[in-house]
Amino acid sequence: MEIAIVGLGKMGSNMAKRLLQGGHRVIVSDLNEMAIAEAVAAGAVGAESLEDLCGKFENTPRAVWVMVPSGKPTESVIGKLKESLDEGDILIDGGNSNYKETKRRGDELAISGIDMVDVGTSGGVWGLEQGYSMMVGGSDAAVAHVRPALETLAPGAEMGWGHVGPRSSGHYVKMVHNGIEYGMMQAYAEGFDILHAKKEFELDMHQIAEIWRFGSVIRSWLLDLTAIALDGNAELDDLEGFVNDSGEGRWTVQDSIDLAVPAPVITLALQMRFASRDNEKYWAKMLAAMRNQFGGHAVVKAED
Repeated sequence: MEIAIVGLGKMGSNMAKRLLQGGHRVIVSDLNEMAIAEAVAAGAVGAESLEDLCGKFENTPRAVWVMVPSGKPTESVIGKLKESLDEGDILIDGGNSNYKETKRRGDELAISGIDMVDVGTSGGVWGLEQGYSMMVGGSDAAVAHVRPALETLAPGAEMGWGHVGPRSSGHYVKMVHNGIEYGMMQAYAEGFDILHAKKEFELDMHQIAEIWRFGSVIRSWLLDLTAIALDGNAELDDLEGFVNDSGEGRWTVQDSIDLAVPAPVITLALQMRFASRDNEKYWAKMLAAMRNQFGGHAVVKAED
């Protein structure tokens, strides 16, 4: 099929390559001219602007896949594309936007007759080789039109992707997916921290990760990636313990509150990411001070 990709970052560029490998005609646009040149060298059609991109389609309806950061970048790109797309065209938001914003944007596009498909996309930098997991929201007709691209991007034509519901449901499912990811990552991190602290056994973190990868009930792709990270540097001494969050974990926790659905593991995992950024660990100082006040427990002075 014919499809455009707007945004050639780590995921967008690899998605364009995978689509080209699948025989699709791919039109690309990005603020980085070098990224466009690289895609063109791989067989894509380059565009100088969003208006130019929409003018390079040979067929209708046009399908434009937006892969830029959520928030203001997505808002800006969709707003500009709206001016160049026509009734019947399809705009795909493949980033992990807040589902509430997706619904609003979809409703606004619908006034102009433009159909929105939201694709919660997982796979990261490994997607080019292994395919992407995609949670798709939108109308039956719009999803059917872009199905050839989805089948190419997925690990298999009938696996790793699915039409989960109406517009904005794809981003909602991806939001919860990332909340679960937070909890799984935190559990692995805590488990390895306990093992690492048991100095008397001189445990090899990489060896244990490799053992658990096969046959264990806790094996997973996250554990595979953990083993890669530990290979040759089990102390991880080249990293700072600062863990960011991209938003989906916060949105998941907020929705659990709105729905009155308990989510203690996901909530605590999010809170622990916040804790990782506190270099001064003021909260820990407060705990020490309180223990000293009520129980006379010893405290460690800063100069010590």
